[in-house]
Amino acid sequence: MNARWKFVTAGTLILGTVGYLMASGIKETGVYYLTPSELSRKVQDDNSIYNVGMKIGAKVVPGSVQHDVASQTYTFRITDGTATYPVTYRGLAPDTFTDSSEVVVEGRLQQDGSFRATTLLAKCGSRFEAAPPTQKSA
Repeated sequence: MNARWKFVTAGTLILGTVGYLMASGIKETGVYYLTPSELSRKVQDDNSIYNVGMKIGAKVVPGSVQHDVASQTYTFRITDGTATYPVTYRGLAPDTFTDSSEVVVEGRLQQDGSFRATTLLAKCGSRFEAAPPTQKSA
Protein backbone atom coordinates (compact mmCIF):
# COMPACT_ATOMS: atom_id res chain seq x y z
CA MET A 1 0.00 0.00 0.00
CA ASN A 2 1.59 3.25 -1.06
CA ALA A 3 1.28 6.69 0.59
CA ARG A 4 -1.15 8.02 -2.00
CA TRP A 5 -3.62 5.20 -1.40
CA LYS A 6 -3.48 5.78 2.38
CA PHE A 7 -4.11 9.50 1.88
CA VAL A 8 -7.15 8.89 -0.37
CA THR A 9 -8.58 6.32 2.07
CA ALA A 10 -8.12 8.61 5.07
CA GLY A 11 -9.61 11.58 3.19
CA THR A 12 -12.64 9.53 2.16
CA LEU A 13 -13.22 8.37 5.74
CA ILE A 14 -12.94 11.91 7.10
CA LEU A 15 -15.29 13.37 4.47
CA GLY A 16 -17.78 10.57 5.04
CA THR A 17 -17.76 11.12 8.80
CA VAL A 18 -18.19 14.89 8.44
CA GLY A 19 -21.03 14.39 5.96
CA TYR A 20 -22.80 11.97 8.30
CA LEU A 21 -22.47 14.35 11.25
CA MET A 22 -23.81 17.26 9.19
CA ALA A 23 -26.79 15.26 7.93
CA SER A 24 -27.72 13.97 11.38
CA GLY A 25 -27.35 17.46 12.89
CA ILE A 26 -29.63 19.01 10.28
CA LYS A 27 -32.18 16.26 10.80
CA GLU A 28 -32.28 16.85 14.57
CA THR A 29 -32.47 20.65 14.43
CA GLY A 30 -34.79 20.98 11.44
CA VAL A 31 -37.99 20.78 13.48
CA TYR A 32 -41.28 21.46 11.78
CA TYR A 33 -43.81 23.37 13.85
CA LEU A 34 -47.40 22.27 14.26
CA THR A 35 -50.53 24.34 13.91
CA PRO A 36 -53.08 24.22 16.76
CA SER A 37 -55.39 22.11 14.55
CA GLU A 38 -52.62 19.59 13.88
CA LEU A 39 -51.83 19.45 17.59
CA SER A 40 -55.46 18.84 18.54
CA ARG A 41 -55.63 15.94 16.05
CA LYS A 42 -52.42 14.48 17.52
CA VAL A 43 -53.84 14.77 21.04
CA GLN A 44 -56.95 12.84 19.96
CA ASP A 45 -54.84 10.11 18.35
CA ASP A 46 -52.01 9.82 20.89
CA ASN A 47 -52.05 10.65 24.61
CA SER A 48 -48.25 10.40 24.83
CA ILE A 49 -47.97 13.83 23.14
CA TYR A 50 -48.12 15.54 26.54
CA ASN A 51 -44.84 16.82 28.03
CA VAL A 52 -43.02 16.30 24.71
CA GLY A 53 -41.00 19.18 23.28
CA MET A 54 -42.60 20.74 20.20
CA LYS A 55 -43.13 23.99 18.34
CA ILE A 56 -46.48 25.55 17.49
CA GLY A 57 -46.98 28.28 14.91
CA ALA A 58 -50.15 30.35 15.19
CA LYS A 59 -51.65 33.79 15.65
CA VAL A 60 -52.22 35.40 19.05
CA VAL A 61 -55.91 35.80 19.85
CA PRO A 62 -56.63 39.56 20.02
CA GLY A 63 -57.27 40.76 23.55
CA SER A 64 -55.91 37.62 25.21
CA VAL A 65 -52.42 38.86 26.18
CA GLN A 66 -51.84 39.39 29.89
CA HIS A 67 -48.47 40.40 31.31
CA ASP A 68 -47.41 40.07 34.94
CA VAL A 69 -44.48 42.49 35.23
CA ALA A 70 -43.33 41.22 38.63
CA SER A 71 -42.80 37.63 37.46
CA GLN A 72 -42.19 38.48 33.77
CA THR A 73 -44.92 36.03 32.81
CA TYR A 74 -47.04 36.32 29.69
CA THR A 75 -50.29 34.42 29.30
CA PHE A 76 -52.16 34.46 26.01
CA ARG A 77 -54.09 32.24 23.63
CA ILE A 78 -53.02 31.15 20.16
CA THR A 79 -55.21 29.99 17.31
CA ASP A 80 -55.17 29.05 13.65
CA GLY A 81 -58.88 29.81 13.31
CA THR A 82 -59.95 26.27 14.19
CA ALA A 83 -58.27 25.24 17.44
CA THR A 84 -57.13 27.44 20.33
CA TYR A 85 -54.57 26.81 23.08
CA PRO A 86 -53.70 28.87 26.16
CA VAL A 87 -49.97 29.62 26.42
CA THR A 88 -47.82 30.62 29.39
CA TYR A 89 -44.37 32.08 28.74
CA ARG A 90 -41.96 33.30 31.38
CA GLY A 91 -39.22 35.66 30.23
CA LEU A 92 -38.69 38.70 28.08
CA ALA A 93 -40.91 38.84 25.03
CA PRO A 94 -39.52 40.02 21.70
CA ASP A 95 -40.17 43.65 20.74
CA THR A 96 -42.31 42.46 17.83
CA PHE A 97 -44.67 40.52 20.15
CA THR A 98 -48.01 42.32 20.13
CA ASP A 99 -51.66 41.48 20.41
CA SER A 100 -52.68 39.51 17.27
CA SER A 101 -49.11 38.95 16.05
CA GLU A 102 -47.99 35.71 14.46
CA VAL A 103 -45.83 33.64 16.81
CA VAL A 104 -43.92 30.39 17.07
CA VAL A 105 -43.80 29.01 20.60
CA GLU A 106 -41.54 26.18 21.67
CA GLY A 107 -42.29 24.16 24.77
CA ARG A 108 -44.50 21.39 26.12
CA LEU A 109 -48.22 20.69 26.13
CA GLN A 110 -49.45 20.16 29.69
CA GLN A 111 -52.05 17.59 30.81
CA ASP A 112 -54.59 20.38 31.42
CA GLY A 113 -54.42 21.40 27.74
CA SER A 114 -52.30 24.50 28.23
CA PHE A 115 -48.96 25.04 26.54
CA ARG A 116 -45.94 26.01 28.64
CA ALA A 117 -43.55 27.86 26.31
CA THR A 118 -39.81 28.10 26.86
CA THR A 119 -39.17 30.09 23.67
CA LEU A 120 -41.30 32.79 22.09
CA LEU A 121 -40.62 34.04 18.56
CA ALA A 122 -42.77 36.75 17.01
CA LYS A 123 -43.09 37.72 13.38
CA CYS A 124 -42.78 41.38 12.55
CA GLY A 125 -46.23 42.67 11.69
CA SER A 126 -45.10 45.52 9.48
CA ARG A 127 -44.11 45.32 5.86
CA PHE A 128 -41.12 47.08 4.50
CA GLU A 129 -41.84 48.99 1.35
CA ALA A 130 -39.71 51.23 -0.78
CA ALA A 131 -40.16 54.92 -0.21
CA PRO A 132 -41.91 56.75 -3.03
CA PRO A 133 -39.47 58.50 -5.37
CA THR A 134 -38.90 62.15 -4.63
CA GLN A 135 -39.22 64.69 -7.38
CA LYS A 136 -36.53 67.29 -7.81
CA SER A 137 -37.68 70.83 -8.28
CA ALA A 138 -35.95 72.78 -11.01
